[in-house]
Amino acid sequence: MYELEILAGFIHDLKLENLDKKVIDAAKLCVLDTFGAAAGATRDPLIQKIVSTYQSLYPGGGDAAVWGFEKKMPFLQAAFLNGMMGHRLELDDVHTSSKTHIGTVVVPAAFALSQHLDLTGAQFLEAVICGYEVMSRIGMGFGVSSHRNRGWHVTSTAGTFGAAAAAAKLLGLDAEKTVHALGMAGTQSFGVWAFLEDSASSKILHPGRAAVSGIEAALLAKSGMTGPTKILSAFDGGLFKAMSDEYSYTAVTEGLGKDFEILKVDIKPYPCCRSTHCAIDAALYLSGHYPIASDEIKKIEVETYLVGYKQCGLTEGSLKPKTPVDAKFSIPYTVAAALLKGTVNIESFLPEAIQDPAVQSLLSKVEVRPEETFTSRYPKHWGCRAIITMNSGDTYETEIKDALGSVDQPLTPEDLNKKVEPLIKVAYDDPKMIIQSFLEIEALKLSDMA
Repeated sequence: MYELEILAGFIHDLKLENLDKKVIDAAKLCVLDTFGAAAGATRDPLIQKIVSTYQSLYPGGGDAAVWGFEKKMPFLQAAFLNGMMGHRLELDDVHTSSKTHIGTVVVPAAFALSQHLDLTGAQFLEAVICGYEVMSRIGMGFGVSSHRNRGWHVTSTAGTFGAAAAAAKLLGLDAEKTVHALGMAGTQSFGVWAFLEDSASSKILHPGRAAVSGIEAALLAKSGMTGPTKILSAFDGGLFKAMSDEYSYTAVTEGLGKDFEILKVDIKPYPCCRSTHCAIDAALYLSGHYPIASDEIKKIEVETYLVGYKQCGLTEGSLKPKTPVDAKFSIPYTVAAALLKGTVNIESFLPEAIQDPAVQSLLSKVEVRPEETFTSRYPKHWGCRAIITMNSGDTYETEIKDALGSVDQPLTPEDLNKKVEPLIKVAYDDPKMIIQSFLEIEALKLSDMA
């Protein structure tokens, strides 16, 4: 058997009653975290304009919820919009071993299709788990560093597979048709990091489009269309060879069904690129443990892994941030904000916060460079070292192996509630009730939610 056949068999055979409770509980928390991140973005001006534009195209509404908005829309459009909303604040989850933001692809796809099909929360959770396992494994198979360093955005390149897996499960496809759905998901694999070059806001298009492409792949397979069953390994046009120099077919299936990747998902505490988080933690640690007066800082050095340096410490936007996109992908900015404000939150990325003269002055003293120690540990560990040198000559240094919210430094369920409650409150009057409904989702009908 080859990779897609093994994945398809896993998807077809997975049943909630056969899973360990910790896997089911992890799925619920991932769903809640994704929903919270999306709900928190509902008042974002760009999101509001996009939703308004799409609502005008469908005056008759639809059968699936656009989270945080009263009017429902056709399920494909709802999946598309919810996927973009979930990525807008940069608060969505990260599976670090594959570098994928799984929740904002798989959860919107599964939620919208479940509502369209009038399915139960239990069926929805099965699909979510299938999506997480498939998307993470395709992402690991790509070879994280090589895939990223060639410019590919794995949330979308692997995302189509995750959404197709979830949709195939919900549609009840047999194993053969599921293989074809995954093949067609692969032939729609897409997404590059070019948006960083000029701070374009189109990054959120990637999860939204991946969610829709995956659903459509499953619908086409159900209708009888066949997909390339060897999409990963074909001699002419095989995806892994086309997108990476360090791919692994073994990573796609090794431990499948026994070693659940959904248990290894990071929950982000700060609304910015995950590669900035270790530097934020380092800045907060140093300012909390040493007498560091910001106006007495001579320079700040941050050593990190190559991918983190390329994303958040190399481009003009990261070195001289002017926009929210710049700042969210800037180690200099997030370190300066953490040192000056004692926290990094949604308000940190408002235009007036970014243009604060004190922040701009301090970030100019931050130097980011790649360091082989951290590069060699990546993607298992997303770490860094921060060194602050004062005008007096005193230096303060710390190393962060794993950022807050990681598998090794996890947020508790209580921490997650504290994160998502104010986000959900942006769009809903009773966030506590909504949180409880997600924690009990297997007993509900998806059509009754959101």
